[in-house]
Amino acid sequence: MHTKTGNLYLEIQTSRKNPVGLLRTTYWDKKTKKARHAQHGRITGCTLEQLQILQHAFRGGVVPAGDSGAFKIVSSREIGASHMVLKLARELGMHRMLYSRTAPWTDCIMAMITGRIVYQGSKLGLCNQWQNTCLWELCGIKDKPDVDKHCYVPLDRLLERQHAIQKKLAKKHLKNGVMVLYDITSTYFEGAYEDSELVTYGYNRDRKKGFEQVVVGLITNIEGCPVGCEVFKGSTNDSSTVMDKMDEIRQRFGLERFIFVGDRGMVTQGRFNDIRKMGNINTISALTHGQLRELLKRNVFGPELFDEQNIVEIMDTDDSDLRYCLCKNPVTQQNETATRTRLLEITGNELKNIASYKKKTTVEKLGARVGRILAKYKMGKFVNWSIDADTNDLKSKLHKLNWNLDKEKIAREELLDGCYVIRTDASKEQLNSRNIVHAYKSLGNVERAFRNLKTVQLEMRPVYHKTDDRIRAHVFLCMLAYYVQWHMQQRLQPLFDSNGSGSKRRWTFSGIIECMRQRCRHTVNVQNAEFQQDGGLTEEQQKIMDLLEIS
Repeated sequence: MHTKTGNLYLEIQTSRKNPVGLLRTTYWDKKTKKARHAQHGRITGCTLEQLQILQHAFRGGVVPAGDSGAFKIVSSREIGASHMVLKLARELGMHRMLYSRTAPWTDCIMAMITGRIVYQGSKLGLCNQWQNTCLWELCGIKDKPDVDKHCYVPLDRLLERQHAIQKKLAKKHLKNGVMVLYDITSTYFEGAYEDSELVTYGYNRDRKKGFEQVVVGLITNIEGCPVGCEVFKGSTNDSSTVMDKMDEIRQRFGLERFIFVGDRGMVTQGRFNDIRKMGNINTISALTHGQLRELLKRNVFGPELFDEQNIVEIMDTDDSDLRYCLCKNPVTQQNETATRTRLLEITGNELKNIASYKKKTTVEKLGARVGRILAKYKMGKFVNWSIDADTNDLKSKLHKLNWNLDKEKIAREELLDGCYVIRTDASKEQLNSRNIVHAYKSLGNVERAFRNLKTVQLEMRPVYHKTDDRIRAHVFLCMLAYYVQWHMQQRLQPLFDSNGSGSKRRWTFSGIIECMRQRCRHTVNVQNAEFQQDGGLTEEQQKIMDLLEIS
């Protein structure tokens, strides 16, 4: 006999010496077009009467009247978000990318990838969540996880497998002739890292001065799906990493032909020439302001060709393989003009204060003060200045600062506000001008990945590991978590597209995780018989699961 409540029912078997309750679900198999049954647990040690009470509860009935303690929820643990992320990761084949065979360490890595999305924080903190979440149990760890056995040892195995995993990701998302996006960022560290060669001082892209750091490089496809990452020493320069990436993409990923997309700091003139010598690799990048002015001097194009509505394509007069796409962004134009105006105003006020200085000083000291101001606001190229000595009394050391703004230079600079030039050596048969501009703008997908990795979504920092190998493994783990998150965002895009705006905005990625975290697995006690039951899905939770295509 059995009673069905939704998809969950309790079947009582009385053929044995002692009755047994079987927790089962019924589902429809689309392939065989038949109803199937799955067993989720057994309830033993209860009398037939107790099992019938449980069965009555499953039917939606109430416990016996007058006994308020007959039905009690003993405990609840989160299962909704953990199940959702873990199931999607498995459907994406993440567990098979980690290792071709089932192994305990891969289950731990799957738990840490899921935990990075749902809970963030340290590995020890994730282990201590075991009483609050079913995550570890879903990954096959029934008892309290040990941070060394279930986190650090699997991390070491993960690092050993990094190249093999990235090769599988590249095979899945990169093909010959595709565009490959690459960019780097820095993440700063707090504390002492005496045993690390990676953690050191360098140019911080987050403007966190005074902190040691590492540099992280990320490779994605044109849509922003990550396929590889690497951790560099904190003092590493952007362009110095490019040629190694070219070799990795060719040799490890097996791509003979591809288009490399990088920003202007990545693909310098020297690197551009080096890449061209390799053959079968084209590049797309933007010109620096210095390179843009050089082309203006050569009369390759003029400022009047930049247009807000249309992309103007120019061929290089000295190199027929080079194409330049001239673009203009009106929003950037307004911002650059307003910024320069404000900085010139501040610089002018500072110079006025220096010019009104009446105390005795030397020409060197006065000139040094002017130099510091011009260097601070970077407006020196727009200012003409000189220092005149007091001709009436040369021994008095009273000097006068003369200065004015070069309005012609300012006007010429304003003509280029909002203007940028994208350079490529790809042929017209490969890409038209709109495809070139779209490809360069797609670098925003890599920047979006860095924002997710470094902020509250995945919290790559703070980094609690002290050795270089563990730091590398941690960053790679975060990249794999972003891989799963990226696919989640792609599938949930219809939900985000239907989102409201302003105060009516309903959904964010973190809001979806929090919504799914409300679904719990309850331990229920009825007449001293305990069993576990998962909470049902709300309408919103069901919609999320449907979009993610998760049963």
